[in-house]
Amino acid sequence: MKDYLSASPVRSKELCSLTMVQRVAAMLDIETQSFAEGDVLPKGWHFFMLAGETRKSELRKDGFPSLGVPLPDLGLPRLLLGGRTVTYHGKILIGSVIEKSSFIKNITEKTTKNGQMAIVTLQHELRLVDADTPAIVETQTYILKSITSSELGIMNTPNSEVPNSHFLIPNSEVVTPDETLLFQYSALGFNSHKIHLDRNYTQQVEGLPDLVVNGGLATLLMTEFLRKEKGIDLKAIKVKHIAPLYCNRPLRLDYENGEGKIYDNTNSIAVEMEIEA
Repeated sequence: MKDYLSASPVRSKELCSLTMVQRVAAMLDIETQSFAEGDVLPKGWHFFMLAGETRKSELRKDGFPSLGVPLPDLGLPRLLLGGRTVTYHGKILIGSVIEKSSFIKNITEKTTKNGQMAIVTLQHELRLVDADTPAIVETQTYILKSITSSELGIMNTPNSEVPNSHFLIPNSEVVTPDETLLFQYSALGFNSHKIHLDRNYTQQVEGLPDLVVNGGLATLLMTEFLRKEKGIDLKAIKVKHIAPLYCNRPLRLDYENGEGKIYDNTNSIAVEMEIEA
């Protein structure tokens, strides 16, 4: 364990390319030609620069690529995103070269009534070449755990639906992520985690009812809602994932008094976000 924590950061140079930005815009159904080199990258769009070049032979069995930072296996087959924090210290311009530094910040192992689990926190720093401080600092907290037979039974229980009228609330927005959106986001972030792409694996191996919406995609949908609908210029966010969101099920984005919430198709809170603007 100490080897992971003491390992040198993984460093690389990333290009904030116009092509990638236009592909993110296309995914979000935004006019791609409205972006040009020299423009400021919208807040939240930096996710594609966090991708790592994990070789296929080095992927976890669930397909997770570790984002370029070797993760401890610990014999725990299920991996879920627990939360993230993002702090924006400066701007990134489209077309600029970015220096990325990624490392494991912390690992905590626990024994629970459902068996062993571990909490792994990664930190990524994106900085302009020759800059003294990073433009963006993002930490991501992952939960690694076993898959128990009792959990399989719970996960396979269909979620009850609520009337669509529950989603018709002022100052909110409803989005239904489909297979195409999950694929495009996963491809742009080079994320091959099977729970986002392989329905048979998701249901038969992990016992989940359907493909899982990427935690990063849920965050991006919220930051886009804040940017376009609320006119909020983010300084920092702190995200907590409470429950999974599933493919082809509507979710509701809501914001009030510095707090964002994403509700699932049962009208339960799935994601909470503290927002500093």
